[in-house]
Amino acid sequence: MHAVIRSYSGTGAKELFDLLDANKPDVEKELRTVKGLVSYALIRTAEGGVSVTICKDKAGADQSVQVARQWIQKNAGDLKTNPPAVSEGAVLLQLT
Repeated sequence: MHAVIRSYSGTGAKELFDLLDANKPDVEKELRTVKGLVSYALIRTAEGGVSVTICKDKAGADQSVQVARQWIQKNAGDLKTNPPAVSEGAVLLQLT
């Protein structure tokens, strides 16, 4: 499995997470198109928020980054949000 974490802070980050919260069904619909999606979480932080995606492989994780980028460009482009800090790697342990 492969995970990607996107951390949003700074300009527009809080507003972006307000928008994501208000549009959860649409966000879920888009993320469910990612091949090999195992789990997805949006986490609000004091600075903005974090998304965590776990997929069966790196290709799915890469696709999730593209889907997220497209959704933000389409629905939140006017917020001028700072690009997220992206971390990714192989999942060593996942507990459910």
